[in-house]
Parts: sequence; C-alpha cells; structure tokens
Amino acid sequence: MKLLSCNSNRPLAEAIGGYLNLELTKASIKRFNDMEIFVEILDNVRGKDIFVIQSTCYPANDNLMELLVTLDALRRASGRRITAVIPYYGYGRQDRKVVPRTPISAKLVANLITTAGANRVLSVDFHTGQIQGFFDIPTDNLFAQPVFINDIRKNLGAEDVVVISPDIGGIGRARAHAKNLNCDLAVIDKRREKAGESEVMNIIGDVRGRTCILVDDIVDTAGTLCNAAEALMRADAKSVSAYVTHGVLTGGAVARITTSPLKELVITDTIAATDAVRLAPNIRQITIAPLLAEAILRISEDRSVSSLFA
Repeated sequence: MKLLSCNSNRPLAEAIGGYLNLELTKASIKRFNDMEIFVEILDNVRGKDIFVIQSTCYPANDNLMELLVTLDALRRASGRRITAVIPYYGYGRQDRKVVPRTPISAKLVANLITTAGANRVLSVDFHTGQIQGFFDIPTDNLFAQPVFINDIRKNLGAEDVVVISPDIGGIGRARAHAKNLNCDLAVIDKRREKAGESEVMNIIGDVRGRTCILVDDIVDTAGTLCNAAEALMRADAKSVSAYVTHGVLTGGAVARITTSPLKELVITDTIAATDAVRLAPNIRQITIAPLLAEAILRISEDRSVSSLFA
C-alpha cells in the first residue's frame, strides 16, 4: 500500500500516514510560470495499491486539476489500484438542476476523476447521497457522525441536549445524531431566496431552556448557522453549538461566527484550517484522520468499510 498527498491538505495526509505507520510516497508537484500543473512520482508505484489524498476545496479548480494530473501520472506509472481519497468533495453542491440551463457539476467532476485514472473513490459526508451514484466506480462515503457523537458525549454529556437540523434537507443527518445520543430532534424551517442567503421562518420542536446542537455537512458563509443560532436563542434556548463536517468558511464567515450567539462551532479537518479559523475563539477543529486511515486499511485488505458505522 502507498499513500500520496497532493497539496490541499498535507497535515491530514501526514496524520493518516502516522496512524498507518506509513511514510508518504515522494512526489514533485510543481507549477510552470503560466500556472500549468506538473506532477512527477519519485517512488516506484508499479503494481501498488495507491491512495491519493486531496480535498478539492479552495482554490477548488487548482486542487481538482492537481488531483486529476496526479491520478493520470499514477495510472501511467502502472499503479495496480488507484483510490482517490477526497475528504471534501468540491462541486458537490451542484448535484441537480435547480433552474433550467444549468450544469450538474458534481457528475461532471465524477466523470473527470474516473477518466483521469481513479479505480475507486473514498470521501466523507457527500452533500447528498446521490453523488455516490454519479461515479461508475466503487465509491465509499464515510460519515463524521461517530467522531461528532464521541465529542458531544465528552463535552455535553450531562446537558439536556436537543439536536437541530438547520433545514428540512438535513433531517436525516440530524435524526441519526439524535438517535445515537438518545435525545430529541428539532428542525429549522428556513427560506433561501438565493445561494448564500437564508431566512429563518419557524422552529419546529421544543428548545426552551435546552442545549441545542446544530448538525450540518457544510458551513460556507455561515449565514444559515448564525441565523439559526439567533432564532434558537430568541426561542429561549440555553445555548447553541454547531457540529459541521466541512469548514469551507469563505468571505466573512469566521468574523460572522465569532460575533454570533454560537457558543462553539466544531468542524473536522477535511479542509485545512486557515489562520483565521485557528485563532477564532469559538471555532474548534477535530481530526478524522483515524476514521479515514481505518477505511483506507480496510479497503487495502478487502474488508468491510460499512462495519465502521455498525
């Protein structure tokens, strides 16, 4: 088995390598003066089971192209099986046509990854489950839920907790957390007039005097989370925390969170933390390296991955 890291999230790749007691495969990933990407694999990978770790986060196009060129280089170097480990799958929110004459970019990216040479894909918390069907190769979608459940029990075990879905679409994810925590579920009814902007309409469920935990897969501008936190506090919630898998956090998101009623935002390291995220007093990052490492090991040994969540 070989591990290779591109440039989007090397700390996560090194943590996975440490868990598996494997050094990262040596590779040179450079850019020409016109920013073309050039990849050279410096170790022999012929006949190897290779796992390429790369989140397609900001800058999404550069990181995606870096992944594609690396996959092509490994395929031409006669790798036996190449697994694209994509902790954060960029373009995942473009998973359907919401208005006429628009692309389904999540499917396009899946086609590109397959054509470039991936034999398998491993990711964490796809934006929607249907993205698995966009790939014509075996695809494993891991869930950050076990990591979050352990953290919630450790930090909020004695609290009267209610899990909150920030929108109707996230009820399934929130219900799974509530079931594991053996607590109640509530839902935010929101209206989104356009991308990046939302308005809370109603809170469905009892939150008065209770510790509220918002659960979601992606936080980008943080508008939805902050609006939800404000609405919950107006409804006399005791406190509001949020657990979100992918901390995209663009624009003024970090500043918005630090000035919001959110007691804490907990994100995973599927996306490398910026300096602003590390310095924010109410944002905390926890690692999913052991979860990814265990999945990689099981794939390499042809063992069950789904049993991780049984």
